[in-house]
Amino acid sequence: HVQLEESGGGSVQAGGSLRLSCTASIDTYNCMGWFRQAPGKEHEGVAVVYTGGGTPKYVDSVKDRFTISGDGTKNTVHLQMDNLRPDDTAMYYCAADLSRNWRGDCLLTTSTNPSWGRGTQVTVS
Repeated sequence: HVQLEESGGGSVQAGGSLRLSCTASIDTYNCMGWFRQAPGKEHEGVAVVYTGGGTPKYVDSVKDRFTISGDGTKNTVHLQMDNLRPDDTAMYYCAADLSRNWRGDCLLTTSTNPSWGRGTQVTVS
């Protein structure tokens, strides 16, 4: 099974920044991304990118504030979160081996079975 290690969560005031990191035990290029869930809210895809290169995708609410990127490896991504808002407060889960469409675009869905990290808490006040 694939293991994912997440780090970078914490507490920050509104307008501040956090940087999340995730490394998966996968030795191949794949779609990796971040999902989040807060109490009373649905599980939500935040951002996804192909570790072999390509254009990241984001949920509308984080566009222009969050940046997902690889680091040149096959199995590591970072999520730079700037201008954080209280409604960004959630448990953030890293996912690896996310689905791709017929064109090869990474999808912010879990219709197939990706591998999940245990989550890292982000709290914005």
